[in-house]
Amino acid sequence: MGSQSLIRPYVTQDKSILIDLLRLNTPKYFGIEEENDFILYLENEIESYFVVEENQQIVGCGGINLNLEKRFGIISWGIIHPDFQGQKIGSELLKYRIEFLKRAYDLEKIIVRTSQLVFRFYEKHGFELKEIHRDYWAKDLDMYLMEIELAK
Repeated sequence: MGSQSLIRPYVTQDKSILIDLLRLNTPKYFGIEEENDFILYLENEIESYFVVEENQQIVGCGGINLNLEKRFGIISWGIIHPDFQGQKIGSELLKYRIEFLKRAYDLEKIIVRTSQLVFRFYEKHGFELKEIHRDYWAKDLDMYLMEIELAK
């Protein structure tokens, strides 16, 4: 991330910018039908959600969710502006969320549900592929369930 980067908690005033970020990544990384799911998530399902700013411009976002009963964390809705992809911002945001989960909760693993387009990114960060569901998110967007075991 650049010297002017900031990861901060999401506030509701960010919502329209984040919807625009999703649209900039649709249909390449997200199905058109996922927009309503994302809005629903932002309005009702956030546990902890973060935005990344570069020079006061929001360029990425991503959250976490929890299943404390089964002792796992979930990496959710990671989105990076297309103009800022490949600049390590996604990696920094992922590391931030993993460390947040490790510090705050006693978890056995962290999971992510991603697509065939992005799973290698998570693989580079230690996640292992567990399941594939074809055409899950949309036609030709498969769901790759991945997890990383945490040290006891």
